[in-house]
Order: sequence, then C-alpha cells, then structure tokens
Amino acid sequence: MKAIRDTLQLFMREIRISLRMPIWIIISIIQPIIWLLLFSQLFRVVGSLGTFPGGSYLGFLAPGLAIMSSLFSSAYGGMGLLRDIERGFVDRLLATPASRGALIGARVLHAAVTVMFQAAVILVISFVLGVRPGSWVLGTLIVLLSAGLLGGAFGAASNGLALLAGRYEILMALMNFTILPLTFLSTMIMARPLMPGWMQAVTRFNPVDWAVSAARDGFDGTASGTLALHFLLLLAFMAVCWLLAARAFGRYRARN
Repeated sequence: MKAIRDTLQLFMREIRISLRMPIWIIISIIQPIIWLLLFSQLFRVVGSLGTFPGGSYLGFLAPGLAIMSSLFSSAYGGMGLLRDIERGFVDRLLATPASRGALIGARVLHAAVTVMFQAAVILVISFVLGVRPGSWVLGTLIVLLSAGLLGGAFGAASNGLALLAGRYEILMALMNFTILPLTFLSTMIMARPLMPGWMQAVTRFNPVDWAVSAARDGFDGTASGTLALHFLLLLAFMAVCWLLAARAFGRYRARN
C-alpha cells in the first residue's frame, strides 16, 4: 500500500508540473489535431486503392495516429527525469523513506495518462471529420488502452535510458534513432498489403505495430483472437521496459 500511495503522490506531482505549463496543454491538444489533418490530406489518394476498411483512409489513419501520438509523446519522458536529477529532487527523494519504485512508477503512469488524453483528442476530431467506429464504447476503450500500454512501455524505456545516459543530448539521439524506424516499420500510416514483403514480415515483431493492430481492430469492430495476443505482447513489452528502468535506477542509486 505504501508503494501505491507514494506512486500516486509522485504522479500527482508530475500532473501539477504539466498543468503549470500552459504551452504543454496547448501542444498536447493541437499536436494530434495537426497530425490527423496533415497525414489524412497527404495520403488521401491511397484511399482509392481499396485496401482500407470502407474505403476510408481517414478511418484507417485515426487509430494509427492515436498510437503515433502515444509513441512520440512518451519516448521523451526521460527528459523530465533528467531535469529532476539536475535540480536535486531525485537525491532528496532517495533520502526519504519513499518507495524506491514509486519514482519510475509515477512517471510511467504519467506517460500513460498523457498519451491516452492525446489519443482521445484524435478520436474526437476524427468523429467531427466523419469517421464512425464499429463500436464507440468498446472501440474507444481499446484504442485508449493500446495507447496507454505503449506509452507506458516507452515512458519506462525513456526513463531507464535517461538514467543510463545522464545527458539530454544522448537521450534525444537514442530516441530519434529508435522511434522513426519503429514508426515506418508498422502499419501506422500504411496498410500492410501496400508494404514491401520484408517490411510486412518485420511489422509482426514491432511493438508499435502490436499497439496499432490492437487499436485498429477495436476501432473497426473487427476484434478477433489476435487482439488478446497483441495485448499480451504489449503487457510483456511494458513489463520488460519497466524492469530495465528499475535496474537502471538501481545502478543510479549505486553510483550515488
């Protein structure tokens, strides 16, 4: 219970920090809207190829961009941890009886909640633009859960890398090197039949595509046995990332 209480207290601290920055709130709302509008127009012509459900590329794109927003927002979550280290907050926290796992847990929870909010914005805007999911309640819940799981996983990975790298520049370079290939090696913005054969094979081992596929199955109302499989894979991926972040935190404590 103490670990849960400490995690929630640190989570609320992260929320308060975010809410004190109006620019963060504005960007969190506007960024997914811009992505949805730009990508839907840029790739509008591919909707005529007949490889998208109902022939609507926007309907295909909406859950994909919800996951894209999750990936890009959570991948840089370690920047905040580096800020706390620089300001001495982490060292002061270690001098208290607070649960050691609460620091990572709170930041992972913050990442998950943030990306779920952005995913919800994308779904609302897509509805305004005429997209209708197969099931509003179930589809929305599955998209948000997929975004939250992927966001939590990459939030943990980012914080773990931040502890190991110790510098903003290194963390940004590592994340940039990672997230762009993962984005384009998924069905986030392009249907699998339109991808080269080798890319189709790679997507099946890509955690980002697991989230995209789960979100899209739920959004289209075509959920099948693969949905449960993708959720299990995402849970396993998040557990691995969380474990690696915890080990990185242990190494940080040993050094300090």
